[in-house]
Amino acid sequence: MITVIAEIKVKPGRRDSVMEKITALLPDVLAEKGCHRYEPYVDFNGQIPWRKTVPDSIFMLEDWESLAHLEAHQQAEHMDKHRENIKADVLDVVIHIIEKA
Repeated sequence: MITVIAEIKVKPGRRDSVMEKITALLPDVLAEKGCHRYEPYVDFNGQIPWRKTVPDSIFMLEDWESLAHLEAHQQAEHMDKHRENIKADVLDVVIHIIEKA
């Protein structure tokens, strides 16, 4: 099992629009073989002085059975359409692939 933490850095003011498109995509991704979790998260709105705030980012927390399943996900037709659909609103995507120590 591998876990992906993807930070989708969105243009200011466009997070809700991108979030709507991600929400529409969820059933297709969750139906993919090897997908155990695919959940969006946003910045916690709390006054904590030692944290880094990222109000225009969406974080995807994903669990995949294997790297092969993640690679198949990246090549899925619905993901190609999704990336095309949000590209005008996205500044950058940072992807971390981690595993339990």
